[in-house]
Amino acid sequence: MTSIQSQIMYIMMKNRHLLQGRLKQEAWDENTSIPEFRAMCEKSNSRLAEKPEGLDVSPVDAAGLPAEWLTPVGVENDGVILYMIGGGYISGSLKDHRSMVAKIVLGSQTRMLLFEHRLAPEHPYPAALDDAVSAYRWLLAQGISPEKICIVGESAGGGLCLATLLALRDQGIALPAAAVAMSPWTDLTMSGESYRTKAKVCLSPRGMAQVCSRYYVGNHEPRLPWISPLFGDLHGLPALYISIGDYETLLDDSTRFAAKAKDAGVDVTLRVGEKMVHCYPLMAPIFPEATQELANICQFIQKHLAN
Repeated sequence: MTSIQSQIMYIMMKNRHLLQGRLKQEAWDENTSIPEFRAMCEKSNSRLAEKPEGLDVSPVDAAGLPAEWLTPVGVENDGVILYMIGGGYISGSLKDHRSMVAKIVLGSQTRMLLFEHRLAPEHPYPAALDDAVSAYRWLLAQGISPEKICIVGESAGGGLCLATLLALRDQGIALPAAAVAMSPWTDLTMSGESYRTKAKVCLSPRGMAQVCSRYYVGNHEPRLPWISPLFGDLHGLPALYISIGDYETLLDDSTRFAAKAKDAGVDVTLRVGEKMVHCYPLMAPIFPEATQELANICQFIQKHLAN
């Protein structure tokens, strides 16, 4: 039984079009304005973009990428979270993510490098992946040991997190200690049954995944493992924590990836939240399920960076 708080939140989010004075739910197509969507994301998070309490924020140039260190005040340890921003590969910034990811920093008491990768459609694949690998290599160049790094990401950033692991392994770069993917987008061909069976309950706008996939994939094959890690060889990956809600069209992206990774001998923890929505741990502390799952993720990070 889900909490009353989560049920109320779901009803509000599912009917947000009515609260905004629109009769029809939002749908995406080739005419959807990406600049307007980015501006909306920035505006909706503008009041949350100030420095979160209990956190030091220090801008840094990470291999030419805009980035910032988020460090819990008074905490000194050598663990590092490298965070992959979500947003369908077409949006996402330091400003619109800082307050969300600060919850992970404070909950795990671990500093984080938050960085911006280049965005599609202006910069399709492999731009985001190249930037993610560059950010990781930059951490190594700062003298940070791979076993003290945990890569974390949400949505497209969760998929980028997993694709980055494949790219690092394939390029012979030492892998991090662990990775956390929240509602990861692992299949940009959208072949999972959940894209159809969960369409009515999912909060994502109809057609958004198709548009974002087309912009990011560009002229490449969407089944390439560095684009859609579901189709890769998953042997040799570090410990993984995958969190997904069962009210998501992306559900099969997580369950199929987790099953394939386990078959490849990877230590995988898969959590499927009953009647939970996209990236729900980042909604903590609004409802108890989000708060508990965020705590689970933070405990996983602490465990794997403590060695």
